[in-house]
Amino acid sequence: MPSHLDSLQFHLWFPNLFGFKGGIQVYSAFFLQALQSLYYQGRYDVFIKHDVRAIPEITYLPETQFHFAGTYPLKIRTPIFAAKIISKCLQQRPDLIIATHLNFTVAAYKLKRMTGIPYWTVAHGIEAWDIKSAAIKIALQHADLILAVSSYTRDRLLKEQNLDPSKVSLLPNTFDPSRFKPAPKPTYLLEKYNLKPQQPIILTVSRLAVAERYKGYDQILRTLPQICCSIPHVHYIIVGQGDDQVRIEQLIKQLGVQNSVTLAGFVPDEQLCDYYNLCDVFAMPSKCEGFGIVYLEALACGKPVLAGNQDGAIDALCHGELGALVNPDNLSEITEVVVKIIQYIYPKTLMYQPEALRRKVIDKFGFERFQQTLASHFDQYFHPTKRSSF
Repeated sequence: MPSHLDSLQFHLWFPNLFGFKGGIQVYSAFFLQALQSLYYQGRYDVFIKHDVRAIPEITYLPETQFHFAGTYPLKIRTPIFAAKIISKCLQQRPDLIIATHLNFTVAAYKLKRMTGIPYWTVAHGIEAWDIKSAAIKIALQHADLILAVSSYTRDRLLKEQNLDPSKVSLLPNTFDPSRFKPAPKPTYLLEKYNLKPQQPIILTVSRLAVAERYKGYDQILRTLPQICCSIPHVHYIIVGQGDDQVRIEQLIKQLGVQNSVTLAGFVPDEQLCDYYNLCDVFAMPSKCEGFGIVYLEALACGKPVLAGNQDGAIDALCHGELGALVNPDNLSEITEVVVKIIQYIYPKTLMYQPEALRRKVIDKFGFERFQQTLASHFDQYFHPTKRSSF
């Protein structure tokens, strides 16, 4: 192991960092920020497959070098990216490679066989479940550490891949509490969507992609006619865009709920907190969520949250301590719970205490906790005889 931890050289491999705002991208950004806070004298080479440039508004340590492959056509991007990360590693021989997507572990394993360079990787969700690729399976077996974002993902990896439990640890998602705070319903959004201040609003924030129908927005739409029977003026807002939108619009017409649904489309990051504060309940009964940062953001705004009980959302809601977990396939249960939450009769009083809810989610998943947990993993890795308190 390196004798001077402060001067470690890291190679980090990310799918995205500055452009696309998906869960892995957000996680990668927080990971780099936390790592550089821990090892501020370290040297960092960050390889990003799909980005074309850095965003100047985001600052990193002076020793950070970014390498982009996003300018290459998609059909040849993967081999070019692989060539970049392998050649640079052979030249520089970093102390540790960290990949925030399992697909990158294949190259890391090849480098380890050639040079002995250790590697960590991050397992998020659906990409880590039911893995078919033999190459990825072998690479996971030889990883020095796998960081799973939820107990659900960790348990599935251990069960399906027969991995050494000591090499699969938890590093749950985090969020920026300064960006998400409780506030009154924004007047400009009420006016924009012609809504009344006391009108009950259900919110989902999700990419509307064919590949991500598991998020559960279909289920909320299908329960809406029944919810409207109990709460006539309820309104459902879906924030997000994608290639599934035309089908969703057709489903809305088929269900006859056009007057009760708004597809808000793309929303800038700076407005997202306002949308959380616009709602009375955040509902995303997903079935294949690795964790779900949006749950944390909604909770930090003091909002009641409904999620599915079959995926990583179990971790995000602390097994139901922070919100309602429902069977995502049971429309009657979803309907009943949404109605109870809106009517203030759901038997979990923490849901209706915004500041207390916010404190809980910050304590469990705030950036400070994320950084402490990451530090404990490094401490255990470089000093294996020491026991961590995290």
